[in-house]
Amino acid sequence: MTPIYQSHEDDSPDEEEDEIDFSDLREQYEVRLEEGLDAFVVIDGLPVVPEESKGKLVKFLLRKLNTVGKTREDAIFMPLNDKKMSEGYAFVEYETPEQAIAAVKHLHGVPLDKKHTLAVNKLTDIDRYGREGRIDENYQPPNIEPFTEKEHLRWWIGDPNARDQFVMYRGDNVGVFWNKKRDPPENIVDRLHWTESFVQWSPMGTYLTSMHAQGVQLWGGVSWLRQKRFAHPSVNLVDYSPNERYLTTWSNKPIDVPEGHPVLTAEEDGKNYIIWDIATGKALRSFANIDHTDRPTDDAGNPVKRKMQWPAFKWSADDKYVARLYPGQSISVYELPRMNLLDKTSIKIDGIVDFEWSPSIPQRDGVKLYEQLFCYWTPEKASNPAKVGLMSIPSKEIVRTRNLFNVTDCKLHWQSQSAYVCVKVDRHSKSKKSLATNLEIFRVREKGVPVEVVDSIKDTVVNFAWEPKGDRFVIITSGEVVPNAAVAPKTSVSFFCPEKIKVAGVGNFKHIRTVDKKNHNGIYWSPKGRFVIVATVHSAQSFDMDFWDLDFEGEKPESDKDLTANLQLMATAEHYGVTDIDWDPTGRYVATSASMWKHSTLADEFPQMENGYHLWDFKGTQLREEHIDRFKQFLWRPRPPTLLSKEEQKQIRKNLREYSKVFDEEDQYELDTANLAIVEQRRRALDEWLAWRALVENELHEERRALGLPEDPMEETDPKATEDAVVEEIIEEIVEETEEIVS
Repeated sequence: MTPIYQSHEDDSPDEEEDEIDFSDLREQYEVRLEEGLDAFVVIDGLPVVPEESKGKLVKFLLRKLNTVGKTREDAIFMPLNDKKMSEGYAFVEYETPEQAIAAVKHLHGVPLDKKHTLAVNKLTDIDRYGREGRIDENYQPPNIEPFTEKEHLRWWIGDPNARDQFVMYRGDNVGVFWNKKRDPPENIVDRLHWTESFVQWSPMGTYLTSMHAQGVQLWGGVSWLRQKRFAHPSVNLVDYSPNERYLTTWSNKPIDVPEGHPVLTAEEDGKNYIIWDIATGKALRSFANIDHTDRPTDDAGNPVKRKMQWPAFKWSADDKYVARLYPGQSISVYELPRMNLLDKTSIKIDGIVDFEWSPSIPQRDGVKLYEQLFCYWTPEKASNPAKVGLMSIPSKEIVRTRNLFNVTDCKLHWQSQSAYVCVKVDRHSKSKKSLATNLEIFRVREKGVPVEVVDSIKDTVVNFAWEPKGDRFVIITSGEVVPNAAVAPKTSVSFFCPEKIKVAGVGNFKHIRTVDKKNHNGIYWSPKGRFVIVATVHSAQSFDMDFWDLDFEGEKPESDKDLTANLQLMATAEHYGVTDIDWDPTGRYVATSASMWKHSTLADEFPQMENGYHLWDFKGTQLREEHIDRFKQFLWRPRPPTLLSKEEQKQIRKNLREYSKVFDEEDQYELDTANLAIVEQRRRALDEWLAWRALVENELHEERRALGLPEDPMEETDPKATEDAVVEEIIEEIVEETEEIVS
């Protein structure tokens, strides 16, 4: 054994004591202290009670403590003073350090009762930061930084010309641009390697999201500075809550949290999902992927592959709840921002396949209390029929259910204002050899939530889309799909709207028109309603787009007199290789783009593909076409909801013609200004040419005078040759003119 130190005969005892180095022992002691106490927390802010009431307080406190972990009554130490009164704090031991971390995260700042709020800290933190010498005994006033005004994150809405912005990702560059009606877009910012995979706008356009190996970054403001960052290694996908308060990040690879990570803790280690508070930048809770080891098997005994559902965590319209589906078992609803399980238990729904929140605050007849709704469905099992249900949250009341038979699949489609939810039901025949579709429309706002069935559909519905802020819808139907067929089956496009009724309310849904023998597979409504594009995307054989108007101002057919629509095809256009169609937030323009990402999966079908985008107006008139090498993404910047009241919006619509005159004058002025600039440019070019010509002529005259020749070359021409010169004149005469219209 090596001695700690060796003494010398001439050393005094004091000098010997000073030479001893305890740093290594102290370091070992600190590590062992943390290893022994990292499952302990200190609870402050408790009521001061006498000794006889201490047991009741401990039992009451235990209910709170066990919501995030496991502890016992004998693991809670609440000291008493000389007067046999508690001191207002307690020491609590949990079973694991992870439970202690969870207690600090979820119980700190939580009210115990009306007068007391819990303050929860790890015991090791108190020992680490509160040890002697760590805190200055003398008060030092905090250093308050001078106020600096930050850039407004929604500055672009104040553009005097009411222009919209869009982001383009091409090559290794990401750029944000102003959209201009006739001219090329105006670049605002363009950065190399701004993202490592893709970019994404937040729902209201406040942030531009970039993806990196270390996590997610949010950008915004006039200078496009980084506003927030969230550390999630190897992140793959992100999803915002509707009001941009929270963010979900997901990685296919479980998170490996290194020791001493500045943001992530042991709680996030091994997890795949993290839900963040955007304002504070803190992780609220983390989750692992669902274990599918017990998933159902097919007839051969092989596990049935499940397609990943994204988003895995679905948000209520008000950001107060987020829910996760456990297929076949339950739905877990969490309350924000604490991320505690609603009523401490999941909602058991046997066999549940899918669910969808209402996209806005539902207004139900006779229901004054505010509650959110979600719609869910369960398949047939044994003798039990399939079922579609509406449940209100937080009461968990079943508002409406409907039984369905011979069901193969269901898809849930909410109308944007939560007035309806359409359940697209694919039914099989008794022999299970053929499929047909009917639409079950729940009228959410009406008393008792009646269900209207649209069963006049012979073929399978492959696409369905509600009109935004409206009550009309479009469907695409397809005949029977032949496996390995060289050509996809033809599709039909059908339009539906309510019929007119004299009393208040909305009439039954009626069929307007069906267009047959098409290849369409996508429906793209204008965000303001009325106009819709039905198109063919991701196809090498067909790439046509039909622009429809459902409120055409022309004469209405006699057959549609009782319907709330006047359907008219405005234009048909083509964009070879189109993969995406996006309306701008105002519904004035639409961009069709061809992305190299999606073409790479169809390389054999697209041998000579041009990437880029086309810009159209809502009538189907092409305004601009740009071919861009290695083009990847085109995304319009969303706008937040209007601050105008419904009455103010009605007043604007009423006086829209007056506003239109002002806008037309501004457009004409801009056009005249542009034309004037072109005229001025041409005039300058002509003046420069004339000046140059005059200069050359003067130089020529000077040279001829120096050589003793006449200044004018014509003067030395032979007069006789001039008299005998022949001048030819060609005259064109139009014999016949015809005009042919090419469709």
